Amino acid sequence: MSTPRFLTLPPGVRRVDIPTARGTLAALEALPTSGSCERQTAVLVPGFTGSKEDFIALLQTLAHARRRVIAIDMRGQYESPGPDDPAAYALAELGVDILALIDALDSEGVHLLGHSMGGLVTREAVITDAAGIASYTIMSSGPGAIAGARESDARRLITALQSYTVEEIWEHNLSAGVAASTLPQEVKAFLYKRMVANTPAGLAQMAHEVTSAADRVAELAAVPVPKLVLYGENDDAWPPQVQAEMAEQLGASRVVVPGAAHSPNVEAPETTASALTDFWNACERGGALAG
Repeated sequence: MSTPRFLTLPPGVRRVDIPTARGTLAALEALPTSGSCERQTAVLVPGFTGSKEDFIALLQTLAHARRRVIAIDMRGQYESPGPDDPAAYALAELGVDILALIDALDSEGVHLLGHSMGGLVTREAVITDAAGIASYTIMSSGPGAIAGARESDARRLITALQSYTVEEIWEHNLSAGVAASTLPQEVKAFLYKRMVANTPAGLAQMAHEVTSAADRVAELAAVPVPKLVLYGENDDAWPPQVQAEMAEQLGASRVVVPGAAHSPNVEAPETTASALTDFWNACERGGALAG
């Protein structure tokens, strides 16, 4: 997950609920503080145990380029309601939610971005129906299931959820590390509030999905939508070399963010926002790679 460094909404950003044919999604909406929205809307989808707040540091800068920007909680995450049925959190189901959101926004093509597990979810949407998608950015995600230490963490969470509540898991495994950190007190409180608000069935199934996702790069490469692969040079989730190879397979544009790890949206927001704006503007001029 990403850990936002601040929670105060910048000028032009507000908390909204977006009704869709698949249910209501909680979101942060950013609009230009002056002038109108002249460019295509962007939709930002967070990763496992993340939320719309992961993108706070990007929103004002992205909106300054004269576009509407929507960052969401997926179903069952934080402030978006979700059912107790684990099947509702399969990647394919979450991908259909993204398509329903795009339809509800009634925009003439959106720039879609998925961070980490959000990349696995959004690619389902792109592969299923790319008609309303102007471009697709995979940020700090990979071709298939996550591995290494983060896989181990997700599998431990699956096991723990069989015996403990989310609040008990927080108290036993997460609270001490957060309390000892140098994060502002309001961010520490937020991390607790966000974690315990997640639907337990959603947490367990999303953990299963992120540790078992198939490689669908070949299918994604066949979709004629401009693509960008963006990641931190020190990413500790999907290795940078794996993401570079994925970008090559996709025929995608590629941006490596210096000094960033798994969350360039938090660790290098201005560099990340600039790269996204350049890519999206190029797509609207017809100058980006189509993959």
